[in-house]
Amino acid sequence: MNKAITDGVVFTPAAFANGLDMYSSGDGTSGSDTYANAINAAFITADQDFGGALELIKTQSTQKLRYMGQTPLLPGCYLRITAKVKAISGNLPSVRIAGYPALGNGARVGGLVEFGTPVQLTSYGEVVEISAIVGSGQRGGVDMVWGTNPVYGHFGLDMTGQNGGVIRIDDLQIEDITSAFLLDMLAQVDVRDFGAVGDGVTDDTAAFNAANAAADGRSVLIPKGLFLLNGDVTFDTETLFEGKLVMPATAILSLRHNFDLPHYIDAFETEEIAFRKAFQALLSNSDHESLDMGGRKVYVTGPIDMQAATPERTSYSTRRIIRNGQFEAASNGNWDTVTVTSQGTYSPSDARKLTNVTNIANIPIGSHMTGNGVGREIYVRDVNIATKEITLNAPLFDAAGTQNFSFSRFQYMLDFSNYHSLSKFVLSDIEIQCNNVASGVNLAPSGVTFHMRDCFVSRPKDRGITSIGGGCQGMFIDRCQFLSSEDGLNVSERKSIAINCNANDVKIRDNRATRFRHFALVSGQNNIITGNHFFQGDTVTNGIRSAGLIIAAQHTGSVVHGNYVDNCFIEWTNEQDPAPEYSSEYSFSSLSITGNIFLSGEVAPWFSYIVIKPHGAGHVINGLTISDNRFRSLNGPIDHVERIDTTYADMDFSRMRNIEITGNSFHGVNYPVANPVQVEHSQESHAQTWVVDIADRFPFGGWAIAVDSITMDGPVRNTSNVAQFSHPYVLTDQGPDRDLLHLVWSASVKGAIFMQARMDKR
Repeated sequence: MNKAITDGVVFTPAAFANGLDMYSSGDGTSGSDTYANAINAAFITADQDFGGALELIKTQSTQKLRYMGQTPLLPGCYLRITAKVKAISGNLPSVRIAGYPALGNGARVGGLVEFGTPVQLTSYGEVVEISAIVGSGQRGGVDMVWGTNPVYGHFGLDMTGQNGGVIRIDDLQIEDITSAFLLDMLAQVDVRDFGAVGDGVTDDTAAFNAANAAADGRSVLIPKGLFLLNGDVTFDTETLFEGKLVMPATAILSLRHNFDLPHYIDAFETEEIAFRKAFQALLSNSDHESLDMGGRKVYVTGPIDMQAATPERTSYSTRRIIRNGQFEAASNGNWDTVTVTSQGTYSPSDARKLTNVTNIANIPIGSHMTGNGVGREIYVRDVNIATKEITLNAPLFDAAGTQNFSFSRFQYMLDFSNYHSLSKFVLSDIEIQCNNVASGVNLAPSGVTFHMRDCFVSRPKDRGITSIGGGCQGMFIDRCQFLSSEDGLNVSERKSIAINCNANDVKIRDNRATRFRHFALVSGQNNIITGNHFFQGDTVTNGIRSAGLIIAAQHTGSVVHGNYVDNCFIEWTNEQDPAPEYSSEYSFSSLSITGNIFLSGEVAPWFSYIVIKPHGAGHVINGLTISDNRFRSLNGPIDHVERIDTTYADMDFSRMRNIEITGNSFHGVNYPVANPVQVEHSQESHAQTWVVDIADRFPFGGWAIAVDSITMDGPVRNTSNVAQFSHPYVLTDQGPDRDLLHLVWSASVKGAIFMQARMDKR
């Protein structure tokens, strides 16, 4: 900034040759004495050093010289007053720049320093330059700090010391030197001032760190250019990026003052690279617990290997959050599924290993595995090329021996699978827009309490959230939306799955999922599935429906409560049991399904909302509560809300235990069920043995195993119509379908009773 240049302001006083009537021996104010015709002042036309010069004899203790012109003072403008002098004869004085601070009416502004540092003249004929700076602000190098009250000044010099000295003075100079203070005024340092080159070849790491050290609270400017940083760089203050950075993956950029994705995009220009570097800084700096994406969209051209973005780390367990942004998969990106077919050997005795695997070097970690005897959502957790062994996330149910398997590596937008462990990580208010070319999120093989909340996973090609191991331990999925890319397909054609998890203590709460093949497969124990709405129907009349929620754990200890199960069903299976035949175990146990809404339309009559699918003979239900649910079928009734899928095996109904099915409502259901069931039986003809039919009254086609109570509805009478006071005994599980009860009396009687019967034992 220079007001003489930009605004045409004239600061330099008139030359002495133009007359000494413009120079005062006082303060320079109007009416003060001038040096015109003064006996101690004369203009010398020819001086060997100055050309024309003012010769002045010191006759007062402080001999003043002031230009009577009004030099303007502007806020933020800094002026340097310079005088060149030399002693001619007599006593040698001290000389200093001085000035008079004036208000608009000419009055002096009091309380201000009115002179600069004095310079003692020490010899005759030596040219000495004297200067001082005047300005409004308290800045280094400013001699006269006048603030903003003075409007103008009268500037010149003072001679102090003994009288009698003669000096000559060259024309006074006043110049605007505000530019000397510009960086201080803008509170900014420039990395170029510390040696940064910005040619994309020279390593500017040291210059950047030096600029940060010198900033001392001021902002740092990275001007136009391409700056190579081969090492770590930290900025503690605000940064302004006009230029761009290039850094190797191992180098960390920490923007401690501007830690958000928009500033990293300013630094790297490419959004995807910027996100990787910002994520690296998030895990490398204890100053920030979250990365705010600032509502920005990151256009993703291929899977983001989150561990590769932090090559200095293979595990992480401190709470960190990525929030408030969007990832969108590029339709022309690198998203092709890698599929490998290999032969391997499986033994149920080592249930999570596949050995002697051919072509093993080509099988990526995280691949989805299919083959005979392989359940759903089986993934490659680890690969050992040296031993030709693969570690799986879960056992296989019927794959003993050697066979061919297929391995498909889906491509995920955010892929954490190359971490050994990742814990306490949160995605919040993020949209993952997969565009039917990519999958969503792939978790690390191990870790606890991964949390995804208030997010959208839109149109994943294959999977929404995948756990290839135990990284889902204690996982939270809260208030997210999973929007299928297969919305227009019939159920039988769909293949995508929103969520899978293998470990315990998972909470899936208040989510919404549309028309996936399956909403979620959970195979751990003690899970809470609550408040979700998942729907999977189509418009096919008498159409099939797929499982919405798959519980792939026999002893599950889980609660399914308050969900809206829409045109799909809950499937309970042991397809991840390496020895699926029953063998002294809890079997299908400890599941609570309460307070849910079950709705379907245009389904086949054999459709059911709750399906148990055993993969080995001899299994039983050993702890199941189905209560306070609302079952409704539209546009055609269904037979049962529950059934056993006997594709692989049936169940042992003689050993069922602890089944409570009460308080449910049934609409559009031909055979409502309960356990215990309340039965009203009227015997119209005399008989010693009453046959009570419980057919289609027990859930899952259960047997009439026990009777809790029998209450007479009035007297029972013998053939003489005399009331009898005897009580029958009961023969249970009678008839070819084991659904009859025999009440045996001491004599032939008729009458009516109320009975509470059960299909299980307490």
